[in-house]
Amino acid sequence: MSRRVRAALVVLGTLAALAAGLVGPVLARGDAWRSAMWTAWPGPLGDHPSTADTLGWLLRASWCLALAAAILAVPFVVWRMTLGADARVPRLGLPTILPLVVGPRGWRTQLRDVPGMLRGAALVLAVLALGRPQSVLRGETEEDKGIDIILVLDLSGSMQAVMDSPTPDMVPGPSGRGPRHRATRLDVAKDVLTDFVRRRKTDRIGVVVFAKQAFVLSPPTLDYALITALVSRIELGVIDSSKTAIGDAVGTAVARMRRSDARSRAVVLLTDGDSNEGVISPEYSAHLAQKEGVRVYTVQIGNGDDVDVQTGTDIFGQPVYERKHFPVNPELLGKMAKDTGGESFIATDKSALEKSMHSILDHLEKTRFESQVSTMEDLFPLLLVPAAVLLALESLVRLLLVRRFP
Repeated sequence: MSRRVRAALVVLGTLAALAAGLVGPVLARGDAWRSAMWTAWPGPLGDHPSTADTLGWLLRASWCLALAAAILAVPFVVWRMTLGADARVPRLGLPTILPLVVGPRGWRTQLRDVPGMLRGAALVLAVLALGRPQSVLRGETEEDKGIDIILVLDLSGSMQAVMDSPTPDMVPGPSGRGPRHRATRLDVAKDVLTDFVRRRKTDRIGVVVFAKQAFVLSPPTLDYALITALVSRIELGVIDSSKTAIGDAVGTAVARMRRSDARSRAVVLLTDGDSNEGVISPEYSAHLAQKEGVRVYTVQIGNGDDVDVQTGTDIFGQPVYERKHFPVNPELLGKMAKDTGGESFIATDKSALEKSMHSILDHLEKTRFESQVSTMEDLFPLLLVPAAVLLALESLVRLLLVRRFP
């Protein structure tokens, strides 16, 4: 057999082994391979990348180049194990080769290139597996019932007042640091909202915080873990807390609801003060909510009596409190709720606040909507298994059929 014919057979044999190794992955996830994403591929960097993004892109690009170099090295490996192996075979000088020419030839000599073919196909599959292909799994679409809710939380200075409670609760300082102090209105509101979010299953929830200005903390989402984490990290002082812009807060929440297709859409306003700032008046924000079909439920925290406010700490590090008065406007909150078809509540302690939140849910009609869960599935095991099988088959062929001496 000439070297050209033998080289052609080696190429065809390697491709055949590779095709045989790909049969299993294609049959197992045929459609998934068409839309598979290769995580080794760096993709576009972007217009204004950060330093971390640039370093990550360089690492992925370097790994991609390494895999490409490994693929290009496969033909050399196959040649070295087949045609190139002849140059490394020991030779013995004989006076005549006629007996060898006319002597019988074993059929195993025709299989001497098979290990190289199997090794090349296995290397290709292994390199492809290192590229880590992934597929997006889309679960079956199911109908769920839910409500679109935006929680609007007051972060004005009056929220640092101590929340009335039969048994004063002691909580740690901000971020878990500092001496323990009596629970403030914000502490209680965060606990109630966190528990409220954790009890939800199919309600889309968003969060807006406000004081002198209003900010969207999160649009309506089913990611309750995210909402819980964001609410638990809210602290006074992150925004200007000198004023209370109720109109801007409700208007911002209503704007986030405009594209919602839910039948029941609600804005739950938790505040302990009167509106004294803002571009939009509370009455006009209620008009916008009524126009968009959004119900506004107001929860007034406190009843306007004098309350304790921590003003500092003494020489022993214990909190010092001072009696202060913060004005409230229950008439305004009641009118906003009535004009939009909602209800108004007054909560003076944690238990009353929890009852108010659950009472709001009882008044809302749940809307059917389609939900779909998407997860990522790694496809590289489907390539590693046939690669391992081909390597095992190569070892068996070397051990049983084409052993070389010496």
